[in-house]
Amino acid sequence: MNLYCNKVLIVDLTNKNISQKDLNFDWVEKYFGGKGLGFRYLFDEINPNIDPLSPENVMIFIVGPLAGTLVPTTSRLALITKSPATGTILDSYIGGSIGAELKFAGFDAIIIRGKSKEPVNLIINNEHCELRDASEFWGRGIFETNKKIKETLRDETFKTLCIGPAGENLVKFSCIGSESYRHFGRGGCGAVMGSKKLKAIAIKGSKGVKVDNLGGLLKVMESTAYPDLFSNENLWVRDDGTPHVIDVTSEMGILPTYNFQKSDFKGAHKLNSESIKKLKKSDRACFSCPLACGNFTKAQQAQVEGPEYETLAMAGANCGIEELETVIRFNEICDSLGLDTISTGNIIAYAMEMTERKIYNFDVRFGDEKNYLSIPKEIAYLKESRGKQLSIGVRELSKLFGGKEFAMEVKGLEFPGYEPRGNFGMGLGYATSDRGACHLRAWTVFSERPFDLEEVPKEVINFQNLNSIKWSMIYCDFWGSIESRIIAEIFSVAFGKIFSPEYMDKAGERIWNLGRIFNVKSGFSRKDDYLPHRTLSEVLSEGPAKGKVLSEKAFNTMISDYYSLRGWDSNGIPTDKKLNELGIKEDELTDGGREK
Repeated sequence: MNLYCNKVLIVDLTNKNISQKDLNFDWVEKYFGGKGLGFRYLFDEINPNIDPLSPENVMIFIVGPLAGTLVPTTSRLALITKSPATGTILDSYIGGSIGAELKFAGFDAIIIRGKSKEPVNLIINNEHCELRDASEFWGRGIFETNKKIKETLRDETFKTLCIGPAGENLVKFSCIGSESYRHFGRGGCGAVMGSKKLKAIAIKGSKGVKVDNLGGLLKVMESTAYPDLFSNENLWVRDDGTPHVIDVTSEMGILPTYNFQKSDFKGAHKLNSESIKKLKKSDRACFSCPLACGNFTKAQQAQVEGPEYETLAMAGANCGIEELETVIRFNEICDSLGLDTISTGNIIAYAMEMTERKIYNFDVRFGDEKNYLSIPKEIAYLKESRGKQLSIGVRELSKLFGGKEFAMEVKGLEFPGYEPRGNFGMGLGYATSDRGACHLRAWTVFSERPFDLEEVPKEVINFQNLNSIKWSMIYCDFWGSIESRIIAEIFSVAFGKIFSPEYMDKAGERIWNLGRIFNVKSGFSRKDDYLPHRTLSEVLSEGPAKGKVLSEKAFNTMISDYYSLRGWDSNGIPTDKKLNELGIKEDELTDGGREK
């Protein structure tokens, strides 16, 4: 079939068995690829109640249908699993070339099952796939592992996925790196890989991708895709990269500062895109993407691709760190160890506030660069009591030591870099996100009515549905102006069957509800769609959003309206009527058994 390889690679680590099966095309036109198709496969692989770090959990690496084609920003790779950080369904995404490489090797997805007794690497060279001993790689950082694998294979063209010491030690906010600088960042997927004793995956492919109508696709690219991609709405990504958002959130009063105590960081100008440009060495682009948003920066001996906005916000302003070179060093340390910079920065900021309030002494204060830079290594290696303590995340820390009112998390996932008291849509988006506090499910930063309690739930739902189909195709978030009409037009020409924008909208809603069903079966309900006490009670005291607070009453009103608009009951459970409308058959999702 056009676009698809029609092959799923199955890797059983327990029995050291590698096999293949055909892609389930009964699911393709309902779920497409990426998030949607990955979610559907996850239901067939596991029971939602399993322990995320047990051998019963699986990792599903899956591309979108357009990966490897000329369609820009679509060659990202999705990872679907159950999160050890939250216990929710987890989808995470990575750029670079790894998604296209998997497609060129002849596979739409890899499903990793079981657990190896000893460390292993998975090597994929077109149809030749094997597991190799990885004992010599265990304990190495991501940069070193990436380099060593290519040396061992004697081939620099392999693309890699690696975990660092944080993943090996099952830190629940550890990540997976690709080509050193790109990461599956949130939700602790590195710990899942570490629990399976899978150190790395190396992929090389030389096959092609077939589209239905190449001439028609080229016309769509010329008439629709490229003009929209290069519209003014998206060019900031190419010109400045995400550090540009520092100025945006500062001006709006939603830049997290001192563990979300404030939203107006006095040193923000030292962390913005103009400051980044002074240390920038080169650009970097993902496969088949003309935006080239990656900024390689170097500060003394530290070099990273970034820092991105989220790192600058959560590991910079939120920790009271205003020196850009210090944040770059912090970013490099986390990248090598395999730590999510968003969660790590948030956790350190919590520890800083706990220390300054004399609730518990973590021996680190806001702006304390020395301790700030030493903590990631302590966490990744579970060194010293502080490292072991901070490795459990802010939710569990607040249960043990206090400070629950300013433990900035939802469902166990630490807040990203947007202050929800200055934009209510971000707060509702955090609370209802399928993977915990996430800014990408509904990015309402430029909402025209950010405090309108009636409009915010509608906006959040529209974003969540659109992003669900966007991440099933897998378009990059930086094609911010893309809409269902463009997605439908491109896919129809490439696939060879007409899909309307309305069909895409309904598919996005279907996929969002599928994730909600998984979480419901895992025990989640309205009680888990919360925001921390600070967000609902403490008024911002300064900055452009001064005087704003998302009260508990207003929040509960938005949650109830959100559920009603979604067609869910008052406890946040999708109704039978809604599932029937979306074509989701409940009896297909009940046994957690494997596809027959």
